[in-house]
Amino acid sequence: MALYTIADLHLSTLESTNKSMEVFGQRWQDYMLRIAGNWRRLVTDLDTVVIPGDVSWALSLEEAVSDLKFIDSLPGKKIIGKGNHDFWWATMRKHEELFKKENISTISFLFNNAHELDDFIVAGTRGWYYDDDCKNMPKNSDFQKLTRREAMRLRMSLEAAKKLKEESGKEIIAFMHFPPFWAGEESGELCDILIEYGIEELYFGHIHGNYTLPLHFSHRGINMHMISADHVDFTPVRVHPHGVIEAESEE
Repeated sequence: MALYTIADLHLSTLESTNKSMEVFGQRWQDYMLRIAGNWRRLVTDLDTVVIPGDVSWALSLEEAVSDLKFIDSLPGKKIIGKGNHDFWWATMRKHEELFKKENISTISFLFNNAHELDDFIVAGTRGWYYDDDCKNMPKNSDFQKLTRREAMRLRMSLEAAKKLKEESGKEIIAFMHFPPFWAGEESGELCDILIEYGIEELYFGHIHGNYTLPLHFSHRGINMHMISADHVDFTPVRVHPHGVIEAESEE
């Protein structure tokens, strides 16, 4: 009944999506096979894996079926959050209808809600870029609007988590796709909300390349952990109480 996490799977199991990450260098060679092998080596059907965003390169929910079935076939329960490349993401109603049609039974979503597990409460949201000058931010996007929306969603999730904590006393672990603090810059509104709700441990993805960067650091009392797939050797990372984490390398 362990909790694991890994972000940025960037799956492309459907040939028509043609977006394999292998074009980004040797580190990504056979990455989908490596994810599956490491996952099956570590995770059991009693465990849960949180995937905070950039799950699939699919551009529609129908295109994403193959990748979602790939995840569904792996051991354990999965909680999926949204990333900036998850263009397939639709409404929760459409997701539920698709899952029923395709017999996908082990996946749920982290979206304006929280999940109580055996030892933890899982909360979080996608997040967004830390300022409107970020070079990779999509053109013509409304930075203020999107930041406010993510702040609202984070608050909704943490409020749901807070209610669960009042009943169970379990630790709340936050998961976001974007880091709320990176390279000396912060998304102040999102960090303020995390601090308001007493979040001490946060896991994020989105960051790729420059493999000399630290995987763990602290900012304003929040311990932050990078779990982008390529940074953790395409291996689910086990989450332990109070920020102690364990990454098990490939055999």
